[in-house]
Amino acid sequence: MMADIERLLIQFQDEAGTILGSPFDVPIDITPEKLQLVCNALLDKDEPVPLAFYVQDSEIVASLEKTLAEQALETEKVVEIVYQPQAVFKVRAVTRCTSSLEGHSEAVISVAFSPTGKYLASGSGDTTVRFWDLSTETPHFTAKGHRHWVLSIAWSPDGKKLASGCKNSQIFLWDPATGGQIGRALVGHSKWITSLCWEPLHLNPECRYLASSSKDGSVRIWDTVVGRCDKILTGHTQSVTCVKWGGDGLLFSSSQDRTIKVWRAKDGVLCRTLQGHGHWVNTMALSTDYVLRTGAFEPAEASINPQDVSGSLAEIKQKALQRYNQVRGQGPERLVSGSDDFTLFLWAPAEDKKALQRMTGHQALINQVLFSPDSRVIASASFDKSVKLWDGKTGKFLTSLRGHVSAVYQIAWSADSRLLVSGSSDSTLKVWDTKTRKLAVDLPGHGDEVYAVDWSPDGQRVASGGKDKCLRMFS
Repeated sequence: MMADIERLLIQFQDEAGTILGSPFDVPIDITPEKLQLVCNALLDKDEPVPLAFYVQDSEIVASLEKTLAEQALETEKVVEIVYQPQAVFKVRAVTRCTSSLEGHSEAVISVAFSPTGKYLASGSGDTTVRFWDLSTETPHFTAKGHRHWVLSIAWSPDGKKLASGCKNSQIFLWDPATGGQIGRALVGHSKWITSLCWEPLHLNPECRYLASSSKDGSVRIWDTVVGRCDKILTGHTQSVTCVKWGGDGLLFSSSQDRTIKVWRAKDGVLCRTLQGHGHWVNTMALSTDYVLRTGAFEPAEASINPQDVSGSLAEIKQKALQRYNQVRGQGPERLVSGSDDFTLFLWAPAEDKKALQRMTGHQALINQVLFSPDSRVIASASFDKSVKLWDGKTGKFLTSLRGHVSAVYQIAWSADSRLLVSGSSDSTLKVWDTKTRKLAVDLPGHGDEVYAVDWSPDGQRVASGGKDKCLRMFS
């Protein structure tokens, strides 16, 4: 006869703290699978959703008993269990290099999939932008016009235009369907272009306005329809390293002057300056970046053969807004910044100029930082050879992903927030499982440093580029 299993009272609540049902009695060795059945019964949805369960920020992986043992919690009281809906689809880890695309005659500096994963573009030191045909994995168009290295590329959230900025301070717009230039070059910056970002789809489904930042210390907003500069935002005293266009009408710019400035996009008014970093601010990410990037495209509904999102402008705008609101949730957008001072800061820039959290642990400068598509985790890549994961709401350190033997340059999330790919100067890509916090797949293939990596929003493939001038596709 088995001894009686200890029982205790639990109370489900969502991330915002809203209580679900009343406390009830469960065996202490209950597994996440059983909790899932109970919680979905209480939620009473037509389609049960996959859930993850947490007790005080610790995920219940094996059983409630194990998680409680690690926590040394009072089990006399009601134990509060937070449930988090997970992505309803799963992205498969890429495992092999399917093709090596030659064509660029200098290093590949940037690679980017369009919002639905239909197109892939790359920018290179050979002054060209190339579009690649994904069904055959062959070169499609070579877009010529720049007279210097192409440093930055950005897809409009409707997937119909690609902007590219070069070291010669010019910005060009391209049509991915023909490879032809749209309108005339956008000229005005006096030094090279460091970053480009389009106005979000739910604010303007025509994708008319584009923001650019430059080494000249300014941010410019361009009207791409008439091809001229609409506003110039000045205030930074050194090079602006990154620009982000938020979903609530704010623009954010980071600079080598150690500050981040928050601007109102519609009239260019400076709202606040965020201070705290002790050295250049290199990189920024918004908690809503991924949903703004993909616009009206829902990765869960991806088809095998990616297509542009169809529908009227009003329908597309509505769908993008709905997706944005879902990711944004109750609170305002969060911003994370990474710097040469080895630290990251987490901010709620719409509300406060004081940082929510200073995130320390990296031993060298931070190259890139990204929120997961569901905004729950922040990943940072550094010259210290590691990728670190942090809690997306609090900035609390979660884990270090170690395996690269040299600087990590760029990272990209899978659309379901479960996997992360990193590219390094050690010539490899590595795919990490963020739930188990372990290396999932090691992807050699490049002959030299990997500068750029992206994971297509439909989850099907990863593209990378670097010093060996080749684009490599993994699926």
